[in-house]
Parts: sequence; C-alpha cells; structure tokens
Amino acid sequence: MKVSEVGLTRNLARFIAETWPEDIPAEMYEHAKVAWLDWFAVLMAGKEEPLVEKLVHFARLMGGFPQATILGRGMKVSACQAALINGSASHALDYDDSMADFLGHPSVILFPALTALAEWKEKSGCELLTAYLIGLKIGATIGACAGLEHYAAGWHGTSTIGRLAAAAGCARLLVLDEPHALWALGIAGTQASGLKRVFGTMTKPYHAGKAAQVGLESALLAENGFTSAEDILEGQHGFFDLLKGAVNQEALASLGKTWEADKLVQKYHASCHATHSPIEAALDVVAREGLDLNEIESLTVHASRMAIDIAGNPDPKTGLEGKFSYAYCVANALLRGNTGIQAFTDEMVRDPEVQSIMKKIAVVPDPQISALEARVEVKTRDGRVFEGQSDVLNEIPEISKKRSKVESKFMDLCAPVLGERKAVTLMSTFRSLDEVPNVRSVIRQVNLV
Repeated sequence: MKVSEVGLTRNLARFIAETWPEDIPAEMYEHAKVAWLDWFAVLMAGKEEPLVEKLVHFARLMGGFPQATILGRGMKVSACQAALINGSASHALDYDDSMADFLGHPSVILFPALTALAEWKEKSGCELLTAYLIGLKIGATIGACAGLEHYAAGWHGTSTIGRLAAAAGCARLLVLDEPHALWALGIAGTQASGLKRVFGTMTKPYHAGKAAQVGLESALLAENGFTSAEDILEGQHGFFDLLKGAVNQEALASLGKTWEADKLVQKYHASCHATHSPIEAALDVVAREGLDLNEIESLTVHASRMAIDIAGNPDPKTGLEGKFSYAYCVANALLRGNTGIQAFTDEMVRDPEVQSIMKKIAVVPDPQISALEARVEVKTRDGRVFEGQSDVLNEIPEISKKRSKVESKFMDLCAPVLGERKAVTLMSTFRSLDEVPNVRSVIRQVNLV
C-alpha cells in the first residue's frame, strides 16, 4: 500500500482495505498466536469476576439473537454483547498484554470483538489473525500520533484508541472497502472516550469490553452504509484536536512496512503494567546483593509522574486497589515472591506483614524517567545503598522465549479453571489457530473438550 497525501484517516482506511495475509510477515502470525494464548488465559482466569456476573445479568435483561459465545460459559448472546463481556472479563484481572505505542492493552479489545464476529460469520483462523494484526497496527499508529500527551491528559488509551483499533480489525474481517472502512473509523472515533479516573474500579475493565463492542458495532454499521466524518482523526474538532495528538509522518510511513505484534508485552505479574518495572528492579537488587528483607531500611521507587498517577496508590484497601499500588506490589513481591492472581485479594493486601514492608517504600517522581521505566534505590540498616533499573516495555523476550513463558502462564491460569487435560488440548489447537478453517469450531471445542 502506498501512503498518500489524502489524510491520515483515509490512509488508515486504505491500509485496512488493501492489506492481505501475504503482505504480513509469517513471524507476525506467530506473535499473534502467542497473544491469543495469553488473551484466552486471562479471560478464563477472569470470567467469574463480579463485574462479569453483572454484565452477564445485563445481557440477559437485554436479550438478543444468540450469535456469539460468552467464552468459558457456553452462553450465546448477540455478537456485540459477547464482545463487551469477553473483553471486560479478559481485562478484569489486569493481567493482559500492553503496548507502548498503543497506549494501552490491545488484545483484550481486538480479540473479543474479532472472535465474536468470526464465530458469528464463520471466518477462518487466518482471517481472524490477519484482522488482529491490521487492527493492532492501526491502533499503534494512532497511539504514536496521539502520544503520551493523550494519556497524560487523563484519557485511557485502551478505551479511546481501542475503539478505533477494534473498528479497524472488524472492518478488515468484514472485508470492507476503503469508503466503508473510513466510515467505520469515523463512527468509532466519535465515540472515543474513557477516563483514567475510574482505575481501580469495575469500570476500567469495562473500558476494554466497551471498546470491543463499539468497534464491532461501528464496522457493522459502516458495512450497511452508515456514514460518518472522513477525517475523524486529523480534522477540525476531531480526535487529535480535542483529545491531544497530531499526525506523525514517521508512524504513517510505517504502514505496510513494519508490524507491531513483536512489540506486545505480556504480563507475568497480575497487576497494572506500571508496577512491573519496579517489581523487576527491586527483585533484581535483592537477589543480586543477597539481601534479607530485615536488612532493608528503606526502598525508594523513582518513576515517571504519569506512571505514579496510574499506580501510586500508597494505601490500598482491596485486592483491586493493590494492583495499582507500587508500595503493595513491590512489598508483596519481596515478601512472598508470588505476584500472580493469588496475591491480589483483600486479605493479602491487608496482611500486617506486607503492610509493615509497605511503610518502608517511598515513591518519587523523576523527570528523567519516562513511560513505565523505574529505578529503585535500596538502603540497608548499615548504610549501604544499592540501585536497580528496569523498563519492561523495552525488555521484550524473543518469540521462542515469549511463547514458552506464555504457555506456562496459560497452564497456570487455565488448568485450575478448565482442568489440565482440557487446557493442554486447547493449547494444542491454539498453536495452529492460523490453520483453522472455521473459528466456530474452535469456540465449540472450548465448550465441549
């Protein structure tokens, strides 16, 4: 696809309409399948959360045609309701992947929307993954244009940019031409919303589900000729004008040349991604220096102001609040070593032993640090000072190591819910998702194995 001077939104629509599987490197499909494994695992782990029960109850109240499945429950609802519920469930534990340029969590938006649509319309696994990779690239391109200014202003990129990415992916899965893909972006873009103020509540994961739902809805409306603005991103009173950002020519020029799936960062701690760098840095210092916790007098986390605004809760009272607390996440990692979903219960957060370690931890904004990078400074009782640093968004393992780590995570999360035999069988199927002729058969296997 050739980038033209017609405007960013139209260039993105053209990219959606004119990109085919043979245009995408085979390695990207391998990354996409790993992303699917990770997404499905966190969905299974989160499917019984209270917020999911409330959304299922709401779906029952609303009714609708049984088009797509609420995964892990076998209940069929409308495709848009399935996208909403599966998206919210997979972000409920905040254990899903992130991407720096996307300014949020891509897979919990894209896969729920695309899977619901693919099941309903009987699309192939290859078509689903192609749509995922195109939606991911669109989201990353818009995110690179919006920049950290967008996120720092209080917008939740998972929700705002996610709507556009999901619309792009669904437009591709429906094989919309350029004009109709353009309308899909416009319909989704005018609905872009989602405030970081709701972090730590049920509404944060709802953002992911809502982005999936709106993206799917936007593509379906556009398919039927529902019109919208054709410059929703760059136009006057458009996305960038009001929600921050500007056209980034470098990002625009990358369309069709580079792909983003290798930049996905999966989580190995069940907390906000902003907490991962300080966890890694603190664990590294303690292990490297052979420190006993009783030797530590204080631990200072140096982080960006943006990250502290997200995860700087100094006094969490619940497991959900603990996911957004540097103090709890670092103290828990040092004390227990278990940073999985079992660590984020109300009882774990209120435990007096972890609370005493939290009192030693200070969080300081550092203007030299950006995004989710962190530096920790550990001071011992005898006056020694040690430092460690981590930037998890840029410390991404290569594909074979990433696949191994995600498969271990998959078994950890799925085996307790589905049983080990079923989890192993599904993992085997998912490894060849790109060869599946009909996604509906995969969904049937989830329910029957």
